[in-house]
Amino acid sequence: MKSLLRHIPTKFIAPLVILIGVIFGLGGYTIYMSRAYSYLSDDPSACINCHIMTPYYQSWEHSSHAQWATCNDCHVPQNNIFNKYFFKAKDGLYHAAIFTLNAEPQVIRPTNASYEVIMDNCIRCHTQLNQAFVNTGMISYADTKEGKGKACWDCHTEVPHTQISNLSSSPNAIVPLPSSPVPNWLKQSLKKKKQKQ
Repeated sequence: MKSLLRHIPTKFIAPLVILIGVIFGLGGYTIYMSRAYSYLSDDPSACINCHIMTPYYQSWEHSSHAQWATCNDCHVPQNNIFNKYFFKAKDGLYHAAIFTLNAEPQVIRPTNASYEVIMDNCIRCHTQLNQAFVNTGMISYADTKEGKGKACWDCHTEVPHTQISNLSSSPNAIVPLPSSPVPNWLKQSLKKKKQKQ
């Protein structure tokens, strides 16, 4: 580190340190305010950090799957921990970019990669539940793309989100709101300031 600093003119060290501090500060603030750490868990309420996921959370919460499966059980690969978190990060960054750019469609549907993961998880989970149940029509998602059969949701249209899940389908959805990341001391300070005005 000292050898690196030797090559930087003295007048640039203070601005460089400030710039690095700002970058790390804003990065930490963004992680804190977006509750990015919550995405490391399997808690479905992490999905509603983004309010556009509210109808999907609500339809899952009222489905038969709610007592047996979390969002990650269906939407993230389960074959190994690396694939799970790599896919989760890739998908999460895509969702965050779309939401940040205010480019989300009225009806949110999985990407092709997500469809394959979802179908693999349908087969994985239901095979574990009852071997004969799934073997009657077990095919891969690639087979469905080639027209060799149907995907699970082609017949099971209401599982678990229903076909009518979209951003307008449940405008007054009651879901657990995430706790505010704003510290109580700051809320109180702002409240006092507002009362003085």
